[in-house]
Amino acid sequence: MATVETAGVSAPAWRGGFGRLWSAAVLSSFGDALRTAALPLLAVTLTDEPLLIAAVTACGQLPWLLFGLLGGAVADRVDQRRAMWTVDAVRGLLVAGFAVAVALGHASIALLIALAFTLTTLQTLFDNAATALLPGLVAKDALGGANARLMTGQQLAGGLVGGPVVPLLLAAGAAVPFAADAVTFLLAAALVASLRTAPPRREPRPAGSTLRREIAEGLRTLVRDRALRALCAATALCNIGMGALIATLVVLVTDWLDAGTGGYAAALTAYTVGSLTGGAAVRRIADRLGRVRAVLAAGSVQIGALVVMGTVRSPVALVCALAVFGFMGMVWNVNTTTLMQQRSPAGMLGRVSSAYRTLAVAGAPLGALLGGAVAGAWGANTPALLAAAFFALSVTALIPGRRPDVPVVAPRDGVTTAPGNR
Repeated sequence: MATVETAGVSAPAWRGGFGRLWSAAVLSSFGDALRTAALPLLAVTLTDEPLLIAAVTACGQLPWLLFGLLGGAVADRVDQRRAMWTVDAVRGLLVAGFAVAVALGHASIALLIALAFTLTTLQTLFDNAATALLPGLVAKDALGGANARLMTGQQLAGGLVGGPVVPLLLAAGAAVPFAADAVTFLLAAALVASLRTAPPRREPRPAGSTLRREIAEGLRTLVRDRALRALCAATALCNIGMGALIATLVVLVTDWLDAGTGGYAAALTAYTVGSLTGGAAVRRIADRLGRVRAVLAAGSVQIGALVVMGTVRSPVALVCALAVFGFMGMVWNVNTTTLMQQRSPAGMLGRVSSAYRTLAVAGAPLGALLGGAVAGAWGANTPALLAAAFFALSVTALIPGRRPDVPVVAPRDGVTTAPGNR
């Protein structure tokens, strides 16, 4: 494992495999942004039924609820590096075949739905394997910096670069964004395959052990750990609020604020820029506050940003609030992911990660429905206030994780306790 020492805290070095994993993740995020933006645009050319168009997005989220736990259990059984490059190679071939179908005029809504569902099903294994692989590439006290660099790179490639490139690629042909996505998958597979990591060492599974029992063990581990349980509950509540906000943000901007599509683009850009800035600052914030307190601070500031979005009728205020919201969102995401990786028992990170993700993601569809309902009943600004209420509940749910009898992370983590001698 390669690390460098920065201001008393270990940061991941690009050598030793992390640089290739980072490059693969950023490439995949760029390709995902191309496909995610191009799929709905293609869908509206194939049908004018809103329900069918929405089904494409819904089927891209459903596999996490159906197969997320299974993906984590499988990730703990297999060589994570091999699982990741195999999955990316398969996804690359699938998207390449889809690009050919689009180019030949054989695209259909059914094919779009099948593609979205299949790719996300494979992603449940890939993402859990990636979460479990990272601690094997960097030292434990460098995990925070590694997660920050990964998430910042993914946000830059997917949020700031990928979206604006889609119209240019579509001008060259409807199949071009999907062909580019296929190339990113295959390049990412090659980068992961080139990692020189030893197969993970695992204790022999008990006689009679099954995937079902192993999934249950991961859930029990998550529930029994007070800090992990609090983080998971808090993230689930946040995602309900996020679902309400995201589902209605376009209405908030174009209707309540009357800012038009330009205002909506400015709002999304502000969120992305805020996230990138947060990624650059997250290590210093964690160094100063500790990880749990950093998460508490992030959630508290986000409550204020949401209240501004829902009460101040100004596009400038919205843009500023979303920039702050994105900044603190990155602080939240990096620190919660790092805490989960550090607290999970060896050999169980895939299962704990999948349980955490599945329980947390489940709140987003509920939030979207709630957001639409309250916007229709009380106005386009009320989903932001609803989200603020859920974020307040989320911060409250974090309080048990601060109890002094619960160690937050490994004692040699320089960003949670005083840096020790190395």
